[in-house]
Amino acid sequence: MLTRGDIFKHVKETYGTLPDYPFKQFPNYAALRHASNGKWYGLVMNVLPGKIGLDGNEKIDILNLKCPPELTGGLRNGRDILPGYHMDKEHWISLVLERIDQEGEIYNLIEQSFNLTK
Repeated sequence: MLTRGDIFKHVKETYGTLPDYPFKQFPNYAALRHASNGKWYGLVMNVLPGKIGLDGNEKIDILNLKCPPELTGGLRNGRDILPGYHMDKEHWISLVLERIDQEGEIYNLIEQSFNLTK
């Protein structure tokens, strides 16, 4: 299981990125941005599972990442990788952090999103 802390540590060490919190009404939503252009390459949010089509009553952490459209369909499995919440569904995916075990795979997806949003 990955946590938002794991993600924040990785992006700080790899890209020099610190999360920022742009939404007053959602103080736990953390944007991961490029230092050079301010564009998001990731967004960590805590949402109710029903908002993303899952069951449950406790908020869960998700990570939105940009992904090439030709890969999004193959990655989405309806359980831990879903269409991007509040994003363009063709170009973004949402990962349920508590259901992700393979750090390497996720870190590769983060790198891909970082490169796609330069």
